[in-house]
This record gives sequence, structure tokens and C-alpha cells, in this order.
Amino acid sequence: MTPIKDNLAKINLQIFNACELAKRPSSQVTLLAVSKTKTSAMIEQAYLAGQREFGENYIQEAVEKIAELQSLSDITWHFIGPIQSNKTRLIADNFAWVHSVDRIKVAKRLNDHRSSQDTPLNVCLQVNISGEESKSGIAVKDIKALVDCIEHCPHLTLRGLMAIPEKNASEESFEKMKQLYTQLKKDHPSMDTLSMGMSGDLSDAIVKGSTMVRVGSAIFGAREDK
Repeated sequence: MTPIKDNLAKINLQIFNACELAKRPSSQVTLLAVSKTKTSAMIEQAYLAGQREFGENYIQEAVEKIAELQSLSDITWHFIGPIQSNKTRLIADNFAWVHSVDRIKVAKRLNDHRSSQDTPLNVCLQVNISGEESKSGIAVKDIKALVDCIEHCPHLTLRGLMAIPEKNASEESFEKMKQLYTQLKKDHPSMDTLSMGMSGDLSDAIVKGSTMVRVGSAIFGAREDK
């Protein structure tokens, strides 16, 4: 096996074991390979090992890789980084998913830039579940207004919630996210995604109900900061 193929096998086994512990089928959890700063060649290795969902943080870098890998037509590209208003057109044009929507202004711009000929853009709201001032994400008290906005955007589909909990209280934050997701899902049936959990805490996240985990360095090796 190549290192990337071997790493993917280990992560998928970890997901399977966590699902067994949670008494959930492993088909309920999607592995999102975080490929920021990684080369197109490394992404192709992961693709050849069976991985199809890839997450990118840096828009210019991502657009170049998407173009280079356009022959791999069944890749699903997710934008998971902070969203600058002047980058919404690039995101709307190049991605199937965006996980970091936390402002009404951004939601409206993504909707306006999404071509009516494309399928609607799948949207997750990034929630600042721990209330940390240094963290991106919408406050829980402001979610309803943003959800209502997205529901009136014809080129967006509300798929769920995403969070990056603080390191020392992730279990409590996971529980809060699960409760929030369950509550919102009652009134918004298009929601099917609770994205939380990374390399160090994906098992806990899955036990608490995560349907998508984001893993980068454990697949591709140590991150290379831009």
C-alpha cells in the first residue's frame, strides 16, 4: 500500500469501530479528506484508494486543484474555510458543498452567484458552539434568522451544521451540537449532516451523532501551513 492508501484504511477502520460502539451503521458517517496545502498528486492517490469527498480551505489554491483534477468527475469538493465576501462567486462556481456559512450576507451572495443551471449549493452552518471569541461561526441565538434566510434562497439547500469545538471540552460541545441539530431537523427536513470531529476526536464525535468527520494530517501527513 502507499502511505495515503494505508492511512485511509486505518481511518476508515477507526470510523467503523466507532460506529460499532455507537450501534450505528458505518454508512451513516462520511469521511471528508481535508486536502488543503496538499498537491493534486496526493489527492489523486487518495482518490485511487477510494476517497471521493475532499475539503479545501484556501480558495485560490483549491480552484487550481479542481481544474487540474477535473477528469476525476465524481470527486465532491467541499469548501470548509473562512468565507470572504469577495470570494463567494468562486466558491459558488466551483464547489458542491460549503460548510462555513455563518452570515446572512454570505448566504445571499452564494445564492446570487450560484448558476440556476447547477444543482443547489449544499450548505452547512458553522456554529460557534463554545462561544469562543477567537472562533468563527454563528452564535446559537442567531441561527434561526440565518436558517430562515437560506430556506428562502432557491440556489441553496440547507444540509446541516458544522462545528470545531474547543479542545478541552469537545464532548460537551458535541452533545450541544447534537441537541441543536436534532431540534432544527424537526422543522427543516433537508438537514441530514452534522459535521464534527477530526483526527483526534472523531470517535467521540461519532458516538455523539456526527455524520461527517474531517481528517487531514492523518491521511496526508503533517500539515504544511501557508
